[in-house]
Amino acid sequence: MGWLGKKETAPGKLTALVEVRGVLAADGAASADNINSGLQEAFKDKRTRGVILRINSPGGSPVQAGYINDEIRRLRAKYPAIPVYAVIEDIGASGGYYVAVAADRIYVNKASIIGSIGVLMDGFGFTGTMEKLGIERRLLAAGENKGFLDPFSPILESQKEYAQQLLDQIHQQFIGVVRQGRGKRLKETPEMFSGLLWVGQKSIDLGLADGLGSVEYVAREVIKAEDIVDFTPRENVAERLAKRLGAGVAEGLARFGILQGMTLR
Repeated sequence: MGWLGKKETAPGKLTALVEVRGVLAADGAASADNINSGLQEAFKDKRTRGVILRINSPGGSPVQAGYINDEIRRLRAKYPAIPVYAVIEDIGASGGYYVAVAADRIYVNKASIIGSIGVLMDGFGFTGTMEKLGIERRLLAAGENKGFLDPFSPILESQKEYAQQLLDQIHQQFIGVVRQGRGKRLKETPEMFSGLLWVGQKSIDLGLADGLGSVEYVAREVIKAEDIVDFTPRENVAERLAKRLGAGVAEGLARFGILQGMTLR
């Protein structure tokens, strides 16, 4: 049922559509497994004249974004006659933009939100609250950094510095991917890689995007194949039901302590 009404709808040449919607996460709809599976099917179809990535994503896992970016580049090299375009609708930020820069061109709406080329690690510290409530933290660990950035323990400067190094390394990877994807079109400014966001029109001025356009516009005017076929993998009813049942069973087991115990994480 997940593929019903897609492949059979266009007998001639077509524009293949793959959606990147929501937070990029390994266990979500916008996972690399899902997106890459759709891309592979889209490129393999002999009727495909071009592929559009419709992006509505605020970002997420840099690993998932990296997998998708790599796969787009691999497929572009394998099928050089099939162009790939990204159409960012409401938002294509952080990991969402990481995915977009693998495309040949990026189209936006004048009010789209683009950018956030940065990396963050967030959390909370509860040591002050615990002290007021008279709560004692008892953390046992083997390995001096096993309790890395534990929110219930005072933050160690050495661990804070190490976390910043990790973020800086991933940030440089992100910057490198943007520079590789956009090339000479990019008009770099001191703020470009600071994590700021821009509206669509400004992103075009900065070379972060190429022009204004919707999915329908790109299919009709750029790819010249108006029939749009959605290759995004969708869960069918049985799969959704199985996941819900599985989650319910797991929750029940956890309540009885069956799944509790020591973990390596």
